[in-house]
Amino acid sequence: MQKVTRSLTVEEGRAARKWYVVDATDLVLGRLATRVASTLRGKNNPAFTPHVDCGDFVVVVNAEKIRLTGNKLDQKIYYRHSGYPGGIRSRTAGELLAKRPEDVLRKAVVGMLPKNRLGRQLAHKLKIYAGGEHPHTSQKPEPLPL
Repeated sequence: MQKVTRSLTVEEGRAARKWYVVDATDLVLGRLATRVASTLRGKNNPAFTPHVDCGDFVVVVNAEKIRLTGNKLDQKIYYRHSGYPGGIRSRTAGELLAKRPEDVLRKAVVGMLPKNRLGRQLAHKLKIYAGGEHPHTSQKPEPLPL
């Protein structure tokens, strides 16, 4: 007779959600993005379940003051395509950081999430703001330990 062991899984409705806030001033883009993606996914939770959204909400402020190492401001290129022939457009990281600083961090974090329905659901729990103010004070976010 075999012994049956059951693994612990968390139902989505029972997952306790916390709110975290991160000040991105002088933080390196990739290192911050990995920490944020891991928190959104819920990997810091002891009851982590890969196919369930058991992660927390993350609010990032001062996204305009994020730091890129090396020559990435001039050499890293972000592409987008309209869907029409010849419709490819490109911007360097420096241009995108000057015009839409939230998108630089959002693209980095979303690229680290699963590429399915769960990943899209997790991406909605990420709130990014260019300045130092955010409208989520009523949720009482705690500082994210980095």
